[in-house]
Amino acid sequence: MKVIAINGSPRKNWNTATLLQKALEGSETEGAETETIHLYDLNFKGCTSCFACKVKNGKSYGKCAMKDELTPVLERLKDADAVILGSPIYLGNSTGEMRSFMERYIFPFLVYSADTRSLYPRNTSIGYIYTLGAKEENFDAFGFRKVIELNEWIATKIFGYSESLYSTDTYQFDDYSKYVATVFDPEEKAKRRAEVFPQDCEKAFEMGIRFAKRQKALEGQK
Repeated sequence: MKVIAINGSPRKNWNTATLLQKALEGSETEGAETETIHLYDLNFKGCTSCFACKVKNGKSYGKCAMKDELTPVLERLKDADAVILGSPIYLGNSTGEMRSFMERYIFPFLVYSADTRSLYPRNTSIGYIYTLGAKEENFDAFGFRKVIELNEWIATKIFGYSESLYSTDTYQFDDYSKYVATVFDPEEKAKRRAEVFPQDCEKAFEMGIRFAKRQKALEGQK
């Protein structure tokens, strides 16, 4: 069993990356092989609307025709039993790298047909992990709840199953005194980092376990 984490954060050792690692550790307890891919290490673009993935009987039907550093990653994802996408929230949505990745990863499997909606060959778990400095009470004002719902809906339609985890009011800086950020209380942020973030890590760990168990169950039904 293979579980792959996609880190859409520019940071490799901060909130998003930590939660992704915890999810992978959870999957590993169920015997999964795991891997983390850092999108900011790659030179790639989002969808260019070439529609080669939609051409009837085309050589790229159902797969992205673009060739860049994301191409081998998309090939490896074909063998993944579960994929967990992690991103901080910038301006109310996932990072640009994550959005570009999602275009390239998901869109080729989407079919403009009344008969079927997905070309993906099997039922796979897709997880979303989000981190954001805002509090959950501000979700609706920022429109973020709709982002969560839309991403889950699309992933479920294409891959078969999706769920999300979000960590709110996260610790953004290692030293708040260095930055213009007076709307935040550094002591409250530090307290939440110490008390609540570990709980979010446990939730990510449990997500990894659930995904691995779900894929085992699907394999057992074959």
